[in-house]
Amino acid sequence: METAAKHIELLYEKVKEYTETSLELYKLNAIDITADVVSSLVSRIALVLVFYLFTLFVNIGISLLIGNLIGSYYLGFLIVSGFYLIITILVYFFSNKFIKIPITNLLIAKLLKSRRKENIESKFGQDEKL
Repeated sequence: METAAKHIELLYEKVKEYTETSLELYKLNAIDITADVVSSLVSRIALVLVFYLFTLFVNIGISLLIGNLIGSYYLGFLIVSGFYLIITILVYFFSNKFIKIPITNLLIAKLLKSRRKENIESKFGQDEKL
């Protein structure tokens, strides 16, 4: 009777240890996925900000050039602003296609990439046991 109790207690300890290890593994996988997604988004945001600054200065130059050609600097800025108003309206109507869907696809790809890696690792782990 005492041996059965020891076996049950040992089994309980093993299950408890396995559960804690599995929980820790899930936490580490979640951290890995989160870090991958955040780093991808931060690098893209940094790239967009640098491109934004470049575009800003080019647009100031174009506005001054158009204003100089027309003879009135404020008209150059108004023309460039009108151009961006048209671009903004187009982006508003096509934002799903050009903004929302690519970002969603990026996040899904990053999340599924780690899942595929887990599946491959588990397959190879099973093959080695056979």
